[in-house]
Amino acid sequence: MSQPDQHPAPHPDKPKDHPYTIKIDRTVYKVDAEQMTGLQLRQLSNPPIGADRDLFEVVPGGSDVKIFDEQAVQMRDGLRFFTAPAQINPGAYKE
Repeated sequence: MSQPDQHPAPHPDKPKDHPYTIKIDRTVYKVDAEQMTGLQLRQLSNPPIGADRDLFEVVPGGSDVKIFDEQAVQMRDGLRFFTAPAQINPGAYKE
């Protein structure tokens, strides 16, 4: 007796049926990738987010996480990011 045809498990790198909806600095982006690096996320913006700004993932109820250029982030709907100045200079003291 023959075995019923078994469908292979979906490939982990294969995108889902619809794009993920994410936000960076309140701008909505649709992405098909299952995961993206910090550098790839920076490239979504036009112009791309420069090195003078850090990229953070919003963690509701917790501490936001800085995302480095080479760091991979698993995509999911509703994921939010924001940027902030990479270096904050409070200014010189004036007498």
